[in-house]
Formats: sequence, C-alpha cells, structure tokens
Amino acid sequence: LQKSLNETFGADKYSEARKEVLTNMFSRPMQMALYFCTGVLEDETLFRHYALNVPFYTHFTSPIRRYADIIVHRLLSASLGSSSPIKMEKEAIQRQADHSNDRKMASKRVQELSADLFFSIFVRVR
Repeated sequence: LQKSLNETFGADKYSEARKEVLTNMFSRPMQMALYFCTGVLEDETLFRHYALNVPFYTHFTSPIRRYADIIVHRLLSASLGSSSPIKMEKEAIQRQADHSNDRKMASKRVQELSADLFFSIFVRVR
C-alpha cells in the first residue's frame, strides 16, 4: 500500500498531503489492538498477532506512559520470576484492560475528529 501511494502521487506541492490523507483513510478501518487478561480468555488464537504472524504476543511501552503498561510490566516481571506476583485477581485485571481499551478508543475518536476538522479547514482554504 505504501509503495503504491508513493508511486501514484507525483511530486507537486500537494502530493505529500494527498498521500498523508489517503494513508490515514486507509488505516482507519484496521482493527485496533486491545488489552485483555489471558486468564479470562480460553481461546489462545486470540493471543495471536496477525501482522507479525506470531502465536503469542504482548505489547507495552515505557511504564511511565500508561497504567496498562505498568500492569503489563509487573505481570511480565512476575512471570519471569524477577518480582513477586501482583495481588490482583484476573477479573480485576480484565476490568482494568476494558477501562484502558475504552479510554484508548475515546482518545482515538477525539484524534480522528480533530484531524477531520483541520482537514476540512485545509480543503476550504485551498
């Protein structure tokens, strides 16, 4: 997709903007990654990362960024034996995952609406 976009839009002063807009529009329908507690899901195929084609996958960023990442770091550390297990039931972890997913979706929606607003201003001005 990226190669096609790069080859299609030429080199005029608006080509980069057209490419950015279409890339954004193409990526919106892609399924977002969701946090979940493996202890509440019995179907291990849900642990798979489609794009990377790996059967088990966990993702986290720096634990200073989001509470969900702190939980993932703590769980991973405990599973590797580097720290003691955290004192949360799997249902509580799933509730936190659901809350994190809700907040992430709300944030993404606000980001999309903001981009739509500024894009409409850009189109009107041009």
